Amino acid sequence: MISIAHISDLHFGREDPPVAEALVAELSVRSPLMVAVSGDLTQRARAREFRAARAFLDRLPGAVLVVPGNHDVPLWNVLSRFVRPLRKYRRHLTPDLAPFFHDEDLAVMGVNTARSWTFKNGRISWEQIERIRQRFAPLPERVFKVLVTHHPFVPSPGDPDPTVVGRGFQALQAAEAAGVDLLLAGHLHLGFSGDVRAHHLSIRRSMLVAQAGTAISLRTRGEPNTYNWIAVEPPHLTIEVRGWQAAAFSTLSFTRWLKRGGEWERESP
Repeated sequence: MISIAHISDLHFGREDPPVAEALVAELSVRSPLMVAVSGDLTQRARAREFRAARAFLDRLPGAVLVVPGNHDVPLWNVLSRFVRPLRKYRRHLTPDLAPFFHDEDLAVMGVNTARSWTFKNGRISWEQIERIRQRFAPLPERVFKVLVTHHPFVPSPGDPDPTVVGRGFQALQAAEAAGVDLLLAGHLHLGFSGDVRAHHLSIRRSMLVAQAGTAISLRTRGEPNTYNWIAVEPPHLTIEVRGWQAAAFSTLSFTRWLKRGGEWERESP
């Protein structure tokens, strides 16, 4: 069985220390194969925040794959923002802005969607889109393929002013052609999951999307601190949302999917 802990929007500088400690303890016990971190590790891209994020990542079990978010780009330092926007991220966390993990059963690719010229929204370049094809397409069909970004491909349900990542549709077309199974993202501080085709009707491949809330920060938006625990045991996939309640993480929701005839079907509880 493949197990992935999907955490996002840590916002060191505005983190809640007891929640951070509890998350490290829980993941150490549950021992996922991988921890996927979908951006916004800091609040204002300060060196001390990156150092705190680095110390946190070093305590996580298993393989750790991380991508930056828009908060990891300096906001007030104009020179740094436009000339070397991810210098501190690369120095303290990782110089790799296109991380890739691959073993016999799982392939996970991270894509940097943070951009200097946008304060909130993200974008994917044509080069990154081509890299999605190059990384995933040669892999056999039995390998479960996951794409990790900070900015979402699908807006939250009921959002009156939906914003998704720039060139997201073109990236989804590449993901579709390359056989991607699951898309992980953050940014919205709201958790939800579903089939990407519910929003992008012209995409024909059934691909699941899982959004994560903010794992440990004080910047919650109407829901507690959460993370996603994803278990893959073909043809089944489960997404367990773990939330901070009564000074501990507990299960808030549990969604089970079955892949049949190339289609992801949500199973009844």
